[in-house]
Amino acid sequence: VFLKKSGCKIPRIELEDIGPSLDLVMRRTHLASDDLYKLSLKQPKALKPKKKKNISHDVFGTTYGRIHMQKQDLSKLQTRKMKGLKKRPAEKSAEDGGISPKKTKSV
Repeated sequence: VFLKKSGCKIPRIELEDIGPSLDLVMRRTHLASDDLYKLSLKQPKALKPKKKKNISHDVFGTTYGRIHMQKQDLSKLQTRKMKGLKKRPAEKSAEDGGISPKKTKSV
Protein backbone atom coordinates (compact mmCIF):
# COMPACT_ATOMS: atom_id res chain seq x y z
CA VAL A 1 0.00 0.00 0.00
CA PHE A 2 1.44 3.33 -1.06
CA LEU A 3 0.08 6.66 0.15
CA LYS A 4 0.86 9.26 -2.55
CA LYS A 5 0.40 13.02 -2.47
CA SER A 6 -2.81 14.37 -3.89
CA GLY A 7 -4.33 17.83 -4.24
CA CYS A 8 -6.55 17.44 -1.14
CA LYS A 9 -6.15 16.40 2.51
CA ILE A 10 -6.79 12.71 1.89
CA PRO A 11 -3.77 10.93 0.32
CA ARG A 12 -4.10 8.91 -2.89
CA ILE A 13 -3.80 5.17 -2.28
CA GLU A 14 -1.98 2.84 -4.67
CA LEU A 15 -1.68 -0.91 -4.27
CA GLU A 16 1.37 -2.95 -5.27
CA ASP A 17 1.03 -6.51 -6.58
CA ILE A 18 2.50 -9.23 -4.38
CA GLY A 19 3.06 -12.91 -5.14
CA PRO A 20 2.83 -14.94 -8.34
CA SER A 21 0.66 -13.69 -11.19
CA LEU A 22 -1.07 -16.33 -13.33
CA ASP A 23 -2.86 -16.12 -16.67
CA LEU A 24 -5.10 -19.17 -16.91
CA VAL A 25 -6.68 -20.36 -20.16
CA MET A 26 -9.43 -22.97 -20.47
CA ARG A 27 -8.44 -25.41 -23.21
CA ARG A 28 -10.58 -28.51 -22.87
CA THR A 29 -14.21 -28.87 -21.76
CA HIS A 30 -16.20 -31.98 -21.01
CA LEU A 31 -19.90 -31.68 -20.16
CA ALA A 32 -21.54 -34.21 -17.86
CA SER A 33 -24.47 -36.36 -18.92
CA ASP A 34 -27.89 -34.68 -18.90
CA ASP A 35 -29.03 -36.57 -15.78
CA LEU A 36 -25.94 -35.65 -13.80
CA TYR A 37 -26.11 -32.05 -15.05
CA LYS A 38 -29.74 -31.68 -13.90
CA LEU A 39 -28.91 -33.29 -10.56
CA SER A 40 -26.03 -30.88 -9.98
CA LEU A 41 -28.22 -27.83 -10.68
CA LYS A 42 -31.02 -29.02 -8.42
CA GLN A 43 -31.56 -26.86 -5.33
CA PRO A 44 -33.28 -28.25 -2.24
CA LYS A 45 -36.76 -26.94 -1.55
CA ALA A 46 -36.97 -24.71 1.49
CA LEU A 47 -38.15 -26.63 4.51
CA LYS A 48 -41.64 -25.68 5.60
CA PRO A 49 -41.65 -24.03 9.00
CA LYS A 50 -43.31 -26.18 11.63
CA LYS A 51 -46.82 -24.94 12.38
CA LYS A 52 -47.18 -23.48 15.84
CA LYS A 53 -50.42 -24.72 17.32
CA ASN A 54 -52.69 -22.72 19.64
CA ILE A 55 -50.83 -19.47 18.95
CA SER A 56 -52.46 -16.43 17.37
CA HIS A 57 -51.54 -12.79 16.84
CA ASP A 58 -53.80 -9.76 16.92
CA VAL A 59 -53.62 -6.63 14.75
CA PHE A 60 -51.04 -4.97 17.02
CA GLY A 61 -48.67 -7.96 16.98
CA THR A 62 -49.49 -9.24 20.47
CA THR A 63 -49.10 -13.02 20.75
CA TYR A 64 -51.90 -15.02 22.34
CA GLY A 65 -51.60 -18.69 23.19
CA ARG A 66 -53.66 -21.44 24.76
CA ILE A 67 -52.10 -23.66 27.41
CA HIS A 68 -53.55 -27.04 28.33
CA MET A 69 -53.07 -27.94 31.99
CA GLN A 70 -54.44 -30.52 34.38
CA LYS A 71 -56.89 -29.54 37.09
CA GLN A 72 -55.19 -28.09 40.15
CA ASP A 73 -56.03 -28.89 43.75
CA LEU A 74 -56.79 -25.45 45.15
CA SER A 75 -56.57 -26.62 48.76
CA LYS A 76 -52.84 -27.26 48.31
CA LEU A 77 -52.26 -23.94 46.55
CA GLN A 78 -49.84 -21.70 48.46
CA THR A 79 -51.42 -18.30 49.10
CA ARG A 80 -50.39 -15.29 51.10
CA LYS A 81 -51.40 -15.69 54.73
CA MET A 82 -52.72 -12.65 56.61
CA LYS A 83 -52.60 -12.27 60.39
CA GLY A 84 -56.20 -10.99 60.48
CA LEU A 85 -57.51 -14.30 59.17
CA LYS A 86 -55.48 -16.38 61.62
CA LYS A 87 -57.63 -18.34 64.10
CA ARG A 88 -57.22 -17.68 67.79
CA PRO A 89 -56.57 -20.58 70.17
CA ALA A 90 -60.09 -20.19 71.63
CA GLU A 91 -61.67 -20.51 68.18
CA LYS A 92 -59.61 -23.62 67.42
CA SER A 93 -60.83 -25.34 70.57
CA ALA A 94 -64.41 -24.26 69.77
CA GLU A 95 -64.24 -26.05 66.44
CA ASP A 96 -63.09 -29.22 68.13
CA GLY A 97 -65.41 -29.08 71.17
CA GLY A 98 -68.39 -27.25 69.67
CA ILE A 99 -68.56 -24.68 72.51
CA SER A 100 -68.89 -21.00 71.56
CA PRO A 101 -65.69 -19.09 72.48
CA LYS A 102 -67.42 -15.74 73.07
CA LYS A 103 -69.58 -15.11 76.11
CA THR A 104 -73.27 -14.58 75.47
CA LYS A 105 -75.21 -12.02 77.43
CA SER A 106 -78.05 -13.41 79.48
CA VAL A 107 -81.01 -11.09 80.07
